[in-house]
Amino acid sequence: MARIIIIGGHGKVALLTEEILTRRGDEVTAMIRNPDQVEAVAATGAMPLVFDIEEYDVDALAELFAGHDAIVWSAGAGSGHPVRTRAVDREAAIRSMDAAEQAGVKRYVMVSYFNSSLKHGVDPEHPFFHYAEAKAIADAYLRQTSLDWTILGPSSLIVEKASGRIDPYAAKTDVVSRGNVAQVIAQTLLEDHTIGRTIRFNEGDVPIDVALREAGVSHY
Repeated sequence: MARIIIIGGHGKVALLTEEILTRRGDEVTAMIRNPDQVEAVAATGAMPLVFDIEEYDVDALAELFAGHDAIVWSAGAGSGHPVRTRAVDREAAIRSMDAAEQAGVKRYVMVSYFNSSLKHGVDPEHPFFHYAEAKAIADAYLRQTSLDWTILGPSSLIVEKASGRIDPYAAKTDVVSRGNVAQVIAQTLLEDHTIGRTIRFNEGDVPIDVALREAGVSHY
């Protein structure tokens, strides 16, 4: 049994991940901002924790993380508001990495997106620019930490039933089901081979456990 904390525990992918992890016997704490989300999180078997990550410093986060085996970042403000996007997807994410190091929690899985890169090429005038920039900077920061990190880059999310199969070799973004992303997160936590790797993936034909063992490394 592993003790896992999921930041952004009420997201659609996070809820599916919590179900998988608790079903296999892991102890999961799901961090959420809104008390109204407690019931939905508890229904997955995870323990809801109302905690606004924007409001707390590294020391407070480290105290919270202490004693856990792994951290999964699945939070995100999206691209709707530049200030909040930067506060969550960049600044809070980086604080969580510093806190993980301070607390001695080595395993850290970042749920990013397929095209996250410092060379993302998004027009600064486009509403998506702030999200692309924040995620790229946070991912780059994670790579230079001492954490046992994995960055997951799923393509556009769809609601189709999980197939348990992905394409970890795709050169361009396409689509992937939320259920498959949740399975990838859960399997990543079991696969030490994924440490230090950025894994971008679409829907595909490769079983997830095989894909995570065989996918090439991407550090762009």
